[in-house]
Amino acid sequence: MPHQHKYTNELIHSKSPYLLQHAHNPVNWMEWSHRAFRKAKKENKPILVSIGYS
Repeated sequence: MPHQHKYTNELIHSKSPYLLQHAHNPVNWMEWSHRAFRKAKKENKPILVSIGYS
């Protein structure tokens, strides 16, 4: 039986191994794109940028 995840965000479609690690975080992460900025502007929401960690 496949593992069921409670959350899945748009990163599930990413080709980046780093971003795929966060595809089941309970955060609506989006890849850096014009669409992400348009959505934030339309919804009057701030943009949180994650540049990785070590």
